[in-house]
Amino acid sequence: MTRSVWLKADDEVGDWEARKRRITAGLEAGIDWVLVDQRDVGRVRELGRVDVAAFAGDDVHVMDAETEDAPEPDAVIVGKDGEGDGTVDLPSDLSGSADLTTLRRSDTLGGAYVRILNADYESFAEAAAEDADFTIVVGEDWKIIPLENLIARIGDETDLVTGVRNAEEARTAFETLELGADAVLLDTDDPDEIRATVEVRNATERETLDLEYATVTDLEETGSADRVCVDTASMLEHDEGMLVGSMSRGLFFVHAETADSPYVASRPFRVNAGAVHAYVRTPDGGTKYLAELKSGDEVQIVDTAGNTREAIVGRAKIEKRPMFRIEAELENGDRIETLLQNAETIKVATESGRKAVTDLAVDDEVLVRYEDVARHFGEAVEESIIEK
Repeated sequence: MTRSVWLKADDEVGDWEARKRRITAGLEAGIDWVLVDQRDVGRVRELGRVDVAAFAGDDVHVMDAETEDAPEPDAVIVGKDGEGDGTVDLPSDLSGSADLTTLRRSDTLGGAYVRILNADYESFAEAAAEDADFTIVVGEDWKIIPLENLIARIGDETDLVTGVRNAEEARTAFETLELGADAVLLDTDDPDEIRATVEVRNATERETLDLEYATVTDLEETGSADRVCVDTASMLEHDEGMLVGSMSRGLFFVHAETADSPYVASRPFRVNAGAVHAYVRTPDGGTKYLAELKSGDEVQIVDTAGNTREAIVGRAKIEKRPMFRIEAELENGDRIETLLQNAETIKVATESGRKAVTDLAVDDEVLVRYEDVARHFGEAVEESIIEK
């Protein structure tokens, strides 16, 4: 499931300057949607590229000379100043709801905004979900139980967006009933909370990989080859690196160059990843050849515990360098190998800690990711492929 973060920035937030500060903080953090009043759609577009949802009001339907050329939102949301937020009483027969009638008439993506004031509003949210692309539910005195009810009842009919005030509430919303909400609507001016909420979203979409140790069975100086340094647009931590290897089923953990050496300063954005033919793991669980990487591509960053995140490639630098061939054996008897540059700045993770490839020895235990699958154009496939 792809999660998203919406940022509430309508007139309840304050004047335009207050809303602008909030929206700018959201754009810098990487939010997915901004929810505003219709009159602010154009203003948001001027600030940056982001999906914009707008509350439906009279100015959505009645255009005058000032608004007839106004930009259209990416989604129209009903419910504010209406039945959805309690401004107008709910009808006894929900099928006669004015908000839902407006929603059904929308010729663009549409959503419903519902404050869960009591069980009747839960029912209203369920009714809205039948027609809404997005169902936004917000409450002050409720937390988990109504959200559990709605997740269980609504299913795949709509994207469920739940209101939150901070990153911790967002984490709870994404984890409820293990499935969680599709998105959160964040209501805060705090840039730190906005960034933290985006990070929570990112974390929910990341893999945690099972890594294991393989025993080095052979080391060989192979001569020169075309080697790839992957320079990312992110700073990598001391325990992070990439998974690379000559065989798609077995990838070696190679550390980022975060450590200083007597000969060169650290380059914590770089992984000296191996020869051009080798595979590198990507955030979608696939692989690419190192030779294919170019600026703007995404690669998967992994730490020694198997936690992952993504990074953008700033450049891939190919140079001819002397290489080592490293062969290692798994517990199941399968053998994998890769080529890494013969240099003390290239380090792998071993059972005894971080070690330069120039210091590796037969019988050392090196950290790897093993998947008993074949790959075709980087995608796992069920067929027999021999790699040696």
